[in-house]
Amino acid sequence: MNKTIRRSGDRGHANHGWLETYHTFSFADYYDPRWMGFRSLRVINDDIVMPGLGFGTHPHRDMEIITYVLSGSLQHKDSMGNGRIIQAGDVQYMAAGSGVQHSEFNPSANEAVHLLQIWIQPDRKGVTPRYAEKPLAAATTGVLHLVASKAARDGSIAIHQDADLWLGRLEAGQTVAHTLAPGRHAWLHVAVGSVTVDGEALAAGDAIAISNTDPTPATLSVTSTQSSQVLLFDLA
Repeated sequence: MNKTIRRSGDRGHANHGWLETYHTFSFADYYDPRWMGFRSLRVINDDIVMPGLGFGTHPHRDMEIITYVLSGSLQHKDSMGNGRIIQAGDVQYMAAGSGVQHSEFNPSANEAVHLLQIWIQPDRKGVTPRYAEKPLAAATTGVLHLVASKAARDGSIAIHQDADLWLGRLEAGQTVAHTLAPGRHAWLHVAVGSVTVDGEALAAGDAIAISNTDPTPATLSVTSTQSSQVLLFDLA
């Protein structure tokens, strides 16, 4: 297996006052040709939005957009007619497809909202825009939960790409394992806390990329060293 670690402190960073953001991959004014994405995974932005502020109405197209709220709440409105406030532990999905406009605001007067915004490149363009949510605040700890997949397996959100997104909520000392098939690729992002992945220590904001170049399945083992949350992408 080939492994590459992406440290939190090496990410792109910007503080706009109303928004503090860290970019795992090149985004907006942050450009690093070594970090343009990983397979179909194009964006992981680690955002903190100040109270009463947010992203005004803006367009997207031909991108699978997933938002995971870590703390606080986020008010969503879009041109499909959706208007929702999603809370910590909720996953929001939007297929931008042929074109959609949306806004994302922090509705709180005193609490910042901390979220991850994820973009996955779709396997085809011009699809009909679509919206979905999945609540995971009460998800069992010590288990990997399938959040999104191409075929909507096991109640996951259907997305337009051969990519599985798993969420693990781990108490200190808990271990989860994931089997990576030959020729598949994994990106594990530590959203909260700290873990070890096959002996490599990772803190919040860190990530590890793994490519299974072996002819047999490989097992990834993730052990938390404190209360943690991880996102695991299994990619073609």
